[in-house]
Amino acid sequence: MYAVILAGGSGTRFWPLSRKRNPKQLMSVFGGKSMLQRTVERVLPLKPKRILVVTNALQAEETTRQLREYQQACRIDVIAEPVGRNTAPAIGLAASIIARYDPAGVMLVLPADHYIVQEEKFRTTVLKAREAALNGYLVTMGIVPARPETGFGYIEAEMEERGAGPYPVRRFVEKPNLAKAVEFLDAGNFYWNSGMFIWRADVILDNLLAHMPELSAVLARLTFSDDVWELGDLQPQIEGIYRDIRGESIDFGVMERADNVVVIPADFGWSDVGSWSALPEVMEPDQAGNVAIGVREELALDAGNCLVYGGGKVAALIGVQDLIVVDTPDALLVCHRDRAQDVKRIVEELEKRGLSEYL
Repeated sequence: MYAVILAGGSGTRFWPLSRKRNPKQLMSVFGGKSMLQRTVERVLPLKPKRILVVTNALQAEETTRQLREYQQACRIDVIAEPVGRNTAPAIGLAASIIARYDPAGVMLVLPADHYIVQEEKFRTTVLKAREAALNGYLVTMGIVPARPETGFGYIEAEMEERGAGPYPVRRFVEKPNLAKAVEFLDAGNFYWNSGMFIWRADVILDNLLAHMPELSAVLARLTFSDDVWELGDLQPQIEGIYRDIRGESIDFGVMERADNVVVIPADFGWSDVGSWSALPEVMEPDQAGNVAIGVREELALDAGNCLVYGGGKVAALIGVQDLIVVDTPDALLVCHRDRAQDVKRIVEELEKRGLSEYL
C-alpha cells in the first residue's frame, strides 16, 4: 500500500496564524508536531511501501524539512505543484507515478490537516477498506455523524443486507440546511464526506479516463526514466503540463459519476479542523468551555465558550461569550464563534486590497 498525502492547501479559515507559506498543515496547532507530521506518523504503522506528499511550490521547502526525520522509516517523496488545481489533478498525478511502478498498487489518499483521536481504529478501518479496494472498488471513508452538521457534504449509503459494509453509494449530497441535516441524521444511512479515499492506482486512472478524459490525456504526457522513483526528473514536466490542467475536485470529477463507489463507515474521532471554531471539539476546554492555546496564563472572569490563541501572552477574558481571539505579531483576529467560516472572507478582502504581506 502507498500513502498519498494532499498537503497543498492554504488554510485560509485559520488566518492570521495560517499563511500561504506556512499553512495549517505545517503548523503545530495543538502543540508538538505539525498536522502534516501527525498524518505521516499515523500511517507509518501501516508500513506503506512509499509515501507521496503533494504540496505546492511555496510550501515544498518547509514540507521537505518537516518530513526529513521520517525518511529512515519510509521513503517519502515531495511533489510540488506549480499551481493549485484542486484534488483531482493531485490524485491523478500521484496515481500516474505509482502506476508506472506498481499498476495495481493500493493508494490511501489523505488530507494533511485532519485530526483523528483513535488512531489504531483509523488503521483498522483502512485495512478493511483495503480489501474492497483490491477488488476494484473506489472506497471513501464516511464519518458516522455525531450531530446534524451543515458544514459538511454527506454520502448516502445503500445499506440493505450489506452487513457492516462497505456499502454502495447512492449519492453524494452537498452541504445541507439544518432541516435536511436533521433528516439525514435520523435516516441512519448518511455519512459525512471526509475526503479520505482508498483504491488501486489502475482503477482510479481508468475512472479518470472515463470521467475526466481531458485530465487523463494531460497526465498521459508524462514520461518516466528507467528509475521511476527519481521524481526530480519529473518536476519540469509537471510544471509544463499544469498549464493545461483545469482545476476540479475528485468528488465532482469522479466519485459522483463512477458506478463502483462504496463507503466504509468510520468512527474514530475525526475532525477536519476546518476553522478556529472546530478546535474545542478536539481540545479539552475548561469548565466554562474556554480553550486557550499558546498563552502563558489564562484568566477568565464570567467568560465562556471562547477560544484564545495568545502568542505567549497572558490572556484575560472578562464578561465575554463565544469569542475567537487570535493574536499574532502582525495581525489580530476577533470574531464570534458562529462566524468562524467567514475568516476566509477576510483573507479574500486582504488580497483585493493588495495587502499580500498579510497573506
